[in-house]
Amino acid sequence: MNHRILALAVLLSLAPLAGAQQGPAPKPVTAAERQAVVARLAEQLQAKYVFPDAAKTLATALRAREAAGAYAAATDVGALSNALAKDLRTLGKDGHFNVVYAPGFEPQPAGQIPTAEQVEDMRAEIASHGYGIDSIARLPGNVGYMELRGFGPAELVGDAFSAAITLLSGTDALILDLRRNGGGQPNSVAYLMSHFFAKGDERHLNDLYSRASNSTRQYWTNPAVGPRYTKPVYVLTSARTFSGGEECAYDFQTQKRGVIVGESTGGGSNPGDMYALGSDFAAFIPDGRAINPVTKTNWEHVGVKPDIAVPAADARRTAHLAILRDLIKASSSDEAKAELQQVLAKVEAGKEDAPVYSGRQ
Repeated sequence: MNHRILALAVLLSLAPLAGAQQGPAPKPVTAAERQAVVARLAEQLQAKYVFPDAAKTLATALRAREAAGAYAAATDVGALSNALAKDLRTLGKDGHFNVVYAPGFEPQPAGQIPTAEQVEDMRAEIASHGYGIDSIARLPGNVGYMELRGFGPAELVGDAFSAAITLLSGTDALILDLRRNGGGQPNSVAYLMSHFFAKGDERHLNDLYSRASNSTRQYWTNPAVGPRYTKPVYVLTSARTFSGGEECAYDFQTQKRGVIVGESTGGGSNPGDMYALGSDFAAFIPDGRAINPVTKTNWEHVGVKPDIAVPAADARRTAHLAILRDLIKASSSDEAKAELQQVLAKVEAGKEDAPVYSGRQ
């Protein structure tokens, strides 16, 4: 499996990754293999993790746990990968850490361009998940709704994002649902965000520092992206919203472009990549960190705090009600205002008009 595809699967929480760990019968792991995997993981952490001092401490802790027999009961690939992943996230206090059993995983040299076949494989995988778009709808009161589950590479998902915004362009406000968004690529976060500012209004959204190159890359809105949606936007979040999903919510908040509704997000801002550990194991190790140009910090550990805090399950209804009330206040037409008030009453009561399928009488 190409490392770009596997890394994408980790970030998007897609099925192939789950399959890598939850396949048929668990494969046994010998004590020698386990020891070698732990040793290699410690080495990779010290070489790649974005915080060198923390990496040294974490590597030392893993070696000590292995020596003390902490992983002796992990006698199959699933048990070992789960145990190591849990310890990385707990001891390292970084939710991006992961360890997976991935037969066929081969690291791709830095800068190597994927083959046409690899790109097509990724395109097919992303397409089978709706390009990250779970659903779009027009809610009562002419309110747009879009649930986005992940951010694939912009060159593969950008057209789908733009198509979705086109379909919703006639609505009077938009709800962007990130409650189940596990993350993805920063270039596609910037691509999506580009739709929500007027033409000519270019915004510096985020920076990513890389330990490997000791350099920082800036992410801006793209002036060529369209259509533009400049009406109100409400963004839904949950504790499950993570990584790139959090960046999207954070960008809306720091740019003062949207209202965040729901729960504080998962608190993972450090991007990374997959690294081989031997014996078909691989680890996702954060090798960079986000730096927001407005706050000069990020959402690591603390998450993105909602502007309107409600349980995630209530976030869509809360946002819908808030939008309807604002539309009523802004309406200059008595007829339109009366229609919106009827819609508001139904949403408040939790009632929906049933679709009518009978023929005309």
